[in-house]
Amino acid sequence: MTSHLGIKIFLFSAVLAPSALGQAFGPSNPFYAESTLPFHAPPFDRIHDSDYQPAIEAGIAAEAKEVREIADNPAPPDFANTIVALSKSGRLLRRVEASFGAITSANTNPDLQKIETEETPKLSELEDATTLNTKLFTRVRSIYDSRATLSLDPESARLLELTFQRFTHAGADLNDADKVRLKEINSQLSVMSNTFNQRLLSGTKSAAFATTDLKALAGLSEGRIAAASLAAKSRNQPGYVLPLINTTQQPVLGTLTDRATRAAVFNSGWTRTERGDDSDTRDIIARIVKLRAEKAKLLGVPNFASWKLTDQMAKNPEAVQKFLDALVPPATARARSEAKDIQDVIDAQHGGFQLAAHDWDLYAEQVRKAKYDLDESAVRPYFELNRVLTDGVFYAATKMYGITFRERKDMPVYQPDVRVFEVTDADGKPLALFYCDYYKRDNKNGGAWSSSFVGQSKLLGTLPAVYNVANLPKPAPGQPALISADDVRTMFHEFGHALHAMFTNVQYPGQGIPRDFVEFPSQFNEHWALDPDVFAHYARHYQTGAPMPSELVARLKKSETFNQGYAFTELLAAAELDMQWHLLTADAPLQDVDAFEKAALVTKKIDLEAVPPRYRSSYFQHIFAGGYSAGYYAYLWSEMLDDDAYSWFMQHGGMTRANGDRFRSMILSRANTQDLETLYETWRGGPPSIDGLLRQRGLVPESPAK
Repeated sequence: MTSHLGIKIFLFSAVLAPSALGQAFGPSNPFYAESTLPFHAPPFDRIHDSDYQPAIEAGIAAEAKEVREIADNPAPPDFANTIVALSKSGRLLRRVEASFGAITSANTNPDLQKIETEETPKLSELEDATTLNTKLFTRVRSIYDSRATLSLDPESARLLELTFQRFTHAGADLNDADKVRLKEINSQLSVMSNTFNQRLLSGTKSAAFATTDLKALAGLSEGRIAAASLAAKSRNQPGYVLPLINTTQQPVLGTLTDRATRAAVFNSGWTRTERGDDSDTRDIIARIVKLRAEKAKLLGVPNFASWKLTDQMAKNPEAVQKFLDALVPPATARARSEAKDIQDVIDAQHGGFQLAAHDWDLYAEQVRKAKYDLDESAVRPYFELNRVLTDGVFYAATKMYGITFRERKDMPVYQPDVRVFEVTDADGKPLALFYCDYYKRDNKNGGAWSSSFVGQSKLLGTLPAVYNVANLPKPAPGQPALISADDVRTMFHEFGHALHAMFTNVQYPGQGIPRDFVEFPSQFNEHWALDPDVFAHYARHYQTGAPMPSELVARLKKSETFNQGYAFTELLAAAELDMQWHLLTADAPLQDVDAFEKAALVTKKIDLEAVPPRYRSSYFQHIFAGGYSAGYYAYLWSEMLDDDAYSWFMQHGGMTRANGDRFRSMILSRANTQDLETLYETWRGGPPSIDGLLRQRGLVPESPAK
């Protein structure tokens, strides 16, 4: 996931008044100089909220000056004085923004949100001031046009290609009038995305289900009830509070036995930002989509999806639609079959109602228990969070890549729940710092993500400082943090992102990886959660330390493809919805968000009432505030890659150091230093196939060889 402000690698703007900077920013500010902590880690023990804004503005001014000097350089343009110089610029801003983006996503407050609101348009202007700078682009184009005569190594040649692409993609070829309008659009979009995010955070918090009736929580474990009581106390409310996570379905729906409570919890999430109050996001969405379509027209393409996909692995929306549409029939057919199984259970129990979305998880769990004799409550005691992390996630990485982990309690953190580990490479050399922040807080964005405080670069002499964030329920004091099988998978997933960042071994900083490739290493890493050796190492009872009984392991693995019709369809529905929003043209009217959403799902034949999209438009943070606009398909595209890659591993001996080192060398270390289609096919020995994805999801029968 991108940083909270969605800022790209190179950011530039007009210089602020020196007098203002002199008063606000100096050596006492912790961002003034490079951190002296290991790996240049942020000195959170010295950082105060009031430090961010002057540092951001100083960073904007400093980078603007650096870029102006590059553009005005009287020497003829060459790779070193223009392309490399751009790569080296903006270190102050990168330093402060990395910390600010992390804090405003994971531990925000009204003061930080105010800074965010004020600085977001300036940072948007900053990017435009560079990519739309005619003098600077003339230098970049001159170097790019003479590339055939340059003796560049492959990585440098790729940097030149990406830099030129970045400028043209941003509108550097536009006339002056269109550039003015584009800057206006970009500024408005940056403000609107920030507003959407803040409304969503507020709406999600206020929509949490609250009750003083303990009977309403029937079915929840004692630990969950204690956590609900604690959540209420933290809000100075009586009774119990069930906070919402960012997806449509909520984890508690799988155990709440009171149907009225389930409906209330579901509807709280379903309408969290559709209540006609200050947290309603629908007006913002309609305007964001309209402006994005206008931006696409200015840039000479028919719709925003066409513009956004230019630099992605998929290349164009036609390829994405063909890919998604091919998945809809097998996914929905499986979901309908699952719905019938669930309805049969409801009818057998004389429930007297038709299956609704808020019933699915509870009764699906009953079907799973009947089919596989598997109860989620029987599994959780074997998934204690810390053991999953150290004996599962870390153990798998050590086995696969030879890296080791040592907790650093001396490193400053931004919130007491955050833990820090130093990572050492197989050769004994320092590799990275890893931070993890797993527990849900009301001031934290929903979902799970990974990013970096410091990125790797030989040019800058930096090693990575990476973090993972999640929203796992925090147990009451003295209680164990027992998580679900899905939560385990999430931890492996996000750590896959972290490994990608840790293993990056490139010369130049910030060669951003396209959305439809960046999820590949993370989803690939999920496969090792159920590797027999890894699983046996971490899946142990939190009280006795006994391994999960073999028959329970067998049932868990057998049930892996259970409910995949639902899981795949809800994901597909969100991806199709995203694409439909961003295929709108500039002449389309301002949309009624609810009506458009309904029509889009009908058009794509994925409007199953009991299987709603993983995200509704009104709380689809990924596409309206998180950088995944016209890109949510990337999770499925990357899943095709990761399942195909896993098939290769299984055909070549599985989880071995040799295979891990080859994958690290040919994929994980390379970032975006080569065309990604070529990069993958060179490692794989050919193009990816969709077959592995369909098999892993259980949407087609296993081949006889399996």
